[in-house]
Amino acid sequence: MCGGRGSRLGSEVEKPLFEVAGQHMLDRVRAALAKSRIETVYAVVSPQTPETRTHLDDLEAPTIDTPGEGYVADLGHALDHVSLPVLTVTTDLPLLDGTAVDRVLDSHDRTCRRRESLSVYVPAAVKQLLGASADRTVTESGRTVTPAGINIVSSGETERSHVTWDVRLAVNVNYPEDATIAEVLA
Repeated sequence: MCGGRGSRLGSEVEKPLFEVAGQHMLDRVRAALAKSRIETVYAVVSPQTPETRTHLDDLEAPTIDTPGEGYVADLGHALDHVSLPVLTVTTDLPLLDGTAVDRVLDSHDRTCRRRESLSVYVPAAVKQLLGASADRTVTESGRTVTPAGINIVSSGETERSHVTWDVRLAVNVNYPEDATIAEVLA
């Protein structure tokens, strides 16, 4: 998912093209997916990210265009164009790597029944220790957690949760402070 403007980041460039350790966050996530078991990758863009679209066109990367009506609406639009189940990843996870992606896939394979989705969370305490932002928290199995930005969406109505302490999934770059943390850890 790379259709967000990134207004909270306060950057002159579109969020997917924001650089961490000298590389666009979008390219870092694409590299992680390429090193994982994922076979097909689609970049989901919106009218908010025309430069990102151009960047992807230059790479001849498959894309899905959405209306740009927000993350949930754009995700729904994108899901109409792919076969389920599908792994979804936000481009603001610059520390993601192939091993972390495969661990999410393994968790889904181990814990989910056919057609169940998997929502991935990181304990809010991990984000606090790192100094990373946590815009939204929920309680899962008695713990305060925050969405990790990577999930598996399936065709059924039920979902399971996976809580991970993996710091690679704990740093979503939403604010300048998050970018600083990502730079240090990258």
